[in-house]
Amino acid sequence: MGNFEHETIDLGYTDLVATTAATGRTYAAPTGVNFPSVTTVLSILSEDHIRAWRARVGEKEANKISRRASTRGTSVHAVLERYVDNEEDYFKDANLIVKSNFAEVKDILDKRLTKVYAQEAALYSTHLGVAGRVDCVGVWDGANSIIDYKTAAKHKKKEWCEGYFIQETAYAIMWEERTGMPITQLVTLIAGDEGAQVFIEHRDNWSNKLLETIAEYKRRKLFGR
Repeated sequence: MGNFEHETIDLGYTDLVATTAATGRTYAAPTGVNFPSVTTVLSILSEDHIRAWRARVGEKEANKISRRASTRGTSVHAVLERYVDNEEDYFKDANLIVKSNFAEVKDILDKRLTKVYAQEAALYSTHLGVAGRVDCVGVWDGANSIIDYKTAAKHKKKEWCEGYFIQETAYAIMWEERTGMPITQLVTLIAGDEGAQVFIEHRDNWSNKLLETIAEYKRRKLFGR
């Protein structure tokens, strides 16, 4: 069981209703506006790469790999969330692979995450025109941070993770808009089969790329590819 300090920050609402369709996910804000998920928006960054990968390995194998990765990612997220919530039975229903992935990051969390403001919080931004659900917001290495949990079969190079940093930048902007608390430190915590990785980035290094991607998403939606 973890022993993390929690300080709940009021967002002004308890949750946002999410709807998933073929075109992606949207969140209904309290204002009545439906915002596209930041994950859906940023998917345009990897569309060509994913299309080429699927063509290379075949649709059946690609679907199998994707399902396996998604299932593991969801399970590791659940264990991390329960652990950071100081739940006693944080390993509930976890298999050996999930337990192994968690073991890689446990000590890092214990040493570097000292306070938790929110977990799995639904956020939105009228400024950006997007919404999403952040894994964790808290104090990491003494600084207020957006903390994103990822899983991987192999170690990742930093340049492969740019989409993560852009997504976390969106969460930081949404969080500040909703709470008035500025956050500039972005933490990517990867629980991988080859060991844990931590990437620390600054929000302002990725905000322009975020805005460019949102603009391109809107252009494609309006005019098509």
